[in-house]
Amino acid sequence: MTNLTLLACSKSLRHAVKFSARAAALVSIFLAPNAKAQETLATPVPPDWCKSLPRPEYKSLERVLPNEPWFEVYKVAPNTLAIYEPHQSEETIAYLISGAKQSVLFDTGMGIGNLKALVTKLTTKPIVVLNSHTHNDHIGDNWQFPYVFGMDTAFTKANMKTAREDAQAEVAPGQICGATPKGFDLKTYETKAWHVSIPIHDGFKINLGLGGRTLEVIATPGHTPDSICLLDRENGLLFTGDTYYPGPIWLYRPETDLEAYVASVKKIAALAPDLKLVLGAHNVPVAQPSVLPKLVEAIEAVRAGKGDTKPAGDGKVLRTYDGFSFLMKADK
Repeated sequence: MTNLTLLACSKSLRHAVKFSARAAALVSIFLAPNAKAQETLATPVPPDWCKSLPRPEYKSLERVLPNEPWFEVYKVAPNTLAIYEPHQSEETIAYLISGAKQSVLFDTGMGIGNLKALVTKLTTKPIVVLNSHTHNDHIGDNWQFPYVFGMDTAFTKANMKTAREDAQAEVAPGQICGATPKGFDLKTYETKAWHVSIPIHDGFKINLGLGGRTLEVIATPGHTPDSICLLDRENGLLFTGDTYYPGPIWLYRPETDLEAYVASVKKIAALAPDLKLVLGAHNVPVAQPSVLPKLVEAIEAVRAGKGDTKPAGDGKVLRTYDGFSFLMKADK
């Protein structure tokens, strides 16, 4: 696979064109005139971000269940599946990570497609949901699952209730590429309420059965207060959520803590020598571990005023350095 640090400049939701569309969503939500129309495009012309799809990096991955209409599923490592949503501009990726006795579903995506129906085709093992963080594009189908582990933070608890505004922005004109799933209603779409079954913390471990595969929670606050990475030490896999993915990383929202983010990326960069793959939550699922120390260099460089800066609207700027990009608040 190509060097994924270069993918940070690729077209995706997470570039400036999305941001104006989000604002437009608050005043102009597409209203389908009938049920049939609700299953078609949310905008009559394909938006720019989806013209480059499918991403070429997926050609090297083994696809599973190729006839699924909304999700695309790829094998990225033994007993490890990436569940990709290419038809919505977030291009969110969840992961189904399986052991001998149970599976962990790391994030549940947008809540546009029926994720539970999909994962029951992929495994018969009991499933525990664990979220990389609780932004709406990662918790959309949490409500479908009885066992959800969650960080014990105020931010997590606040995001457990039904939420409509952010969800509606995700289906505004320009955010959908192709048809939505049969029966999906754009007008009523919202993030449904869910609950945490067991609160977790930094260092929490999940044994997937028979003393074999174990997943370790690594607290990585910064993008949000409840951001985590998930480490599979035995197999050299690090699931990074939105702490790292190939594309502009969002660091502008009120819940973002830049000092904490820098500390977190340094924390995971220290793991790089023992890793085989880094698996982010948007755009493309697989990166090489060498991306992590380069990420540290990049975020420290842009904070020191190095690299390029471009306006991104609504008080935001896009800062880039060495192939990485970060959406940040503009200096006042």
